Amino acid sequence: MKEELVTVRQRTKEYALRILRLYMALPKSNPAKIFGKQLLRSGTSVGAHYREACRAKSDADFVSKIEGALQELDETQYWLELLADAAIMKAERLQPLMNETDELMAILVSITKRVKDRMA
Repeated sequence: MKEELVTVRQRTKEYALRILRLYMALPKSNPAKIFGKQLLRSGTSVGAHYREACRAKSDADFVSKIEGALQELDETQYWLELLADAAIMKAERLQPLMNETDELMAILVSITKRVKDRMA
């Protein structure tokens, strides 16, 4: 079977959908609602930032937009950690999404580094 290459665009879209599914699965308590809304906002904006970067007018604009996506990933990681630390959701259930957050951050840092090196 031929293995398909999954693009960053596809991964960030799937990431947003996973964040949405997690949000819908959260308990209805006040802390879960507060954390969940923040998680939903930051986690779903990663793909939007990436798509904006793909239409950047310059390398500097591209880097700026990718760094915006990185900020949103870092914030998303924070809300995931809080959900686990506050025992709103089990850490084991959140771990795959935390792993994907780390992987996306590594990919975007690598992309940013390559573009910055090219700009120097």
